[in-house]
Parts: sequence; C-alpha cells; structure tokens
Amino acid sequence: MNKLEKLDNRETGLLLQRLSIGILILFHGIANMNSNYSFIKSLLNGMGVPEFIAYLGFIGEIIAPILIIIGFKARLASLVLAFFMLTAILMAHTADIFTLNQFGGWGIELAGLYLFGAIVIFLLGAGKYAVSTSSKWD
Repeated sequence: MNKLEKLDNRETGLLLQRLSIGILILFHGIANMNSNYSFIKSLLNGMGVPEFIAYLGFIGEIIAPILIIIGFKARLASLVLAFFMLTAILMAHTADIFTLNQFGGWGIELAGLYLFGAIVIFLLGAGKYAVSTSSKWD
C-alpha cells in the first residue's frame, strides 16, 4: 500500500474545501467591513432598499465563513453563504452572468466559485476535521 492509499483523501479534501472557501470569502468580508459596506449600500440605494440592510453582509461574509473554517454548523453556514453569494450575483453581477471576461473565463467566475463551493460544503458537510461533527448541520 502506498502513501496515497493510506491518506483519507475525502476528509482532507473537505477540510481544504472549507478552508479555501471560508478564508477567501472572509478576506472579502473584511474588506467590505473596512469600507463600511459602501459598495453594498450604493447598490441598495439604487434599488430603493434601506442602507442598513448592507450590514447583514457581516453575517454572510464574516460570521458564516468563520463557522465554515472551524467546522461548526458548516452546512448551515454554507447555506447562508450560498444565499449571500446568489444575492450578490443578482444584485451586482446580473449583466455578467452570460458573459466572458477578457481572459475567456466566465464573467462571474469568482462569485460562481464561492457560490458552488458553498453548495459543495452544504452537500458534503464539514468532515471529521471540524470542531463539531455530531449535528446534521455539521
């Protein structure tokens, strides 16, 4: 038996998935928080929605990623993140959904990566390398 066969690749893959999606969206959330959610507020103003709704981004871009990273209620947190990413796509990137960027990639590839990455975490769970593994939401 070689070393690759000894590794529990599924569990390691789940951990890597959680860390990559969680950490990267957390950086995005910190940047939004540091700007006092100004971009989100401007989008909401343009739609006639009250600005204070922008602060819900804290839940989707800070709280949910932290829970995903540590593996606590990761399925629930990833569902929240997926909802926020779908909302972001529909609010800020609707015109780009059926486009390609200057390099030939999907116009919303980063947002799509976060959305589908969160859906994968929701479907597969946090794995055994998580703070909590006993709930159906883990």
